Amino acid sequence: MTFHCKNYDIVEDKCKRLHGECVPGRRGCVVEGRVALSEELEEKIKALNGTVSEEFLELLKKK
Repeated sequence: MTFHCKNYDIVEDKCKRLHGECVPGRRGCVVEGRVALSEELEEKIKALNGTVSEEFLELLKKK
């Protein structure tokens, strides 16, 4: 991460507020709507919400 968040658990590498992976800007995140997101991060959030594009799914499979 390139920012500091009081809810980020460095030891566990997860969000303490949402009890899962830290994805800045996702629904429920304290920075939601307050920061500009990269295209990749926006696609990751869409994937979490179940609205991801087929192109991004293929990209994830290759990684």
